This record gives sequence, C-alpha cells and structure tokens, in this order.
Amino acid sequence: MKVTVVLEKQEEGGYTVYVPSLPGCISQGETREESLRNIKEAIELYMEADENELIAYKGEVEAIMV
Repeated sequence: MKVTVVLEKQEEGGYTVYVPSLPGCISQGETREESLRNIKEAIELYMEADENELIAYKGEVEAIMV
C-alpha cells in the first residue's frame, strides 16, 4: 500500500512526519531516513486492528494485504 507522508524540517533539528490520510498518525526522527522508518512503523501500528474491535464481530476474521 502506498501512502503520502509529509516531512517538516524542525528549527531545533530533525523532522516531524505525518500521514494526512490517517488522522493522528505522526512521528519524528533526527534524520530524514530515521523519520521515514519511524512513520512506517507508526502506519503499521495504526493499521493494526484493535482486539476490542474484533470481539464485536461474530463472523470469521481474515487479514489481507492492501
């Protein structure tokens, strides 16, 4: 899955990075590369289903790649 991320260079150093299409999905890093690694992990965690959400469903649950 491809997503657009926004990197903002900070005056005090490093970068803040966020995903406009995923509200609240934000991270940071000292370098551009570190920031991109960190936001990738944040996206993966953001996309994980909350176990409490799964309990509400009685049907089968399947993970698929998007």
